[in-house]
Amino acid sequence: MGRNLFNFQIALDSVIVNKLRGVLTALGIVFGVAAVITMLAIGSGAKKFLLDQMKLIGTNNIVFEHRSADDMEGSSDETTSAESTAENNSQLETWAPGMSVNDIEAIRRSTPSVDLLSPEIIIETRAIYNGKILDVRCVGVSNAFFELNGLSTTKGMLFAQEHFNQRKAVCVIGKNIESKLFSGQKAIGKSIKCGTSYFTVIGILDRRIATRETLNALGVRDYNSDIFIPLEVSLVRFGDRSRIRKDDVGRNSDDEEGEMHQIDRLVVRVSDSKYLQATADVISRMLKRRHMGQVDFSVEIPELLLQQEQKTQDIFNLVLAVIAGISLLVGGIGIMNIMLASVYERIKEIGLRRSMGATSKDIVKQFLFEAMLVSIIGGILGILLGVGAAKGISQAADIPTTISWWSILLSFGVAASIGLIFGIFPARKAAKLDPINALRSD
Repeated sequence: MGRNLFNFQIALDSVIVNKLRGVLTALGIVFGVAAVITMLAIGSGAKKFLLDQMKLIGTNNIVFEHRSADDMEGSSDETTSAESTAENNSQLETWAPGMSVNDIEAIRRSTPSVDLLSPEIIIETRAIYNGKILDVRCVGVSNAFFELNGLSTTKGMLFAQEHFNQRKAVCVIGKNIESKLFSGQKAIGKSIKCGTSYFTVIGILDRRIATRETLNALGVRDYNSDIFIPLEVSLVRFGDRSRIRKDDVGRNSDDEEGEMHQIDRLVVRVSDSKYLQATADVISRMLKRRHMGQVDFSVEIPELLLQQEQKTQDIFNLVLAVIAGISLLVGGIGIMNIMLASVYERIKEIGLRRSMGATSKDIVKQFLFEAMLVSIIGGILGILLGVGAAKGISQAADIPTTISWWSILLSFGVAASIGLIFGIFPARKAAKLDPINALRSD
């Protein structure tokens, strides 16, 4: 141990005496380690961001949304029957009924890969309580909606089966609704007027934390600001758009009020992600057939979009990894070259040490210690630079980064290993020098 400490002391003195050479030698390691830490921070941050997005939209989901007649006019996805009808009689227009409760039952019966169905009826209205008026979305849902989105109540309860069966006028509200309408008051048991109907509050949802930018990018509503009522109750209290009444006769079907759909949005959860695309195709063809050959709905698979985003991120991380690897390789080669040059510069020193009793193993250890010291110093500087670069990129480019301890330890271990691996050859070269010839050299 004492002999090893002595060799380490000699190596340390050599590094201290040649500060500039040591710093220049370590630059390759500095930038390589910094690149590794920055790459891992960006990769981990992107992965966490995607996982958070997956939690917001749910896993294995397919989203079907109603499209109005105006949206369908510019669509290129038209059926053959619709085209032939238009050719035969340009004045005839095929009626598009839109998504309905009957569609939900048909999907449930005929698609075994479907695990859960969550229909939504969205009504833009005003909520009034104790003189306070608030523009809100009153959303008719089933309990599958809360399960699908991982929502739970912080106060009160979710809908019971009797609320659906008996068409009870009850509601579950988001946290923002509670804070704006019931600030400082108990909301459970109070009645909110939505439109022309009153709904009794039975539950308050736990707050869903997410930025507005994230919600907009994913097409997800802010559930904290919504009022939820039973699906069947929304059809009774706000009107069933599929029913034709006396007032509907002569109404222009192109008007927004002329839409006959019941369901605005339908989220389908598939039992296994490998069935996502196939299930989406099957349900799309079924709805098209049931809707008179009209594609009056849009289809989106959020998980596939996120998977594509993940693939792009993986390619980006691979490029960063290659750059970091090249930097570390260049740094290691630089250490080996400088150490070889140091061997030839210090031939007389090596011969003097050998003549005073140093063994070839002592010479090997001295040069290995020098190479490892340079690498470790470069690793420490690289860690500081990498952490600073990751935080700077996060703030400047608004890219999420996550710096973990294991990435720092990995980078430090890589730096030390490079010093050991690339220092072996120069150390062995120095140990093989003949001490007599070394002492004769100038």
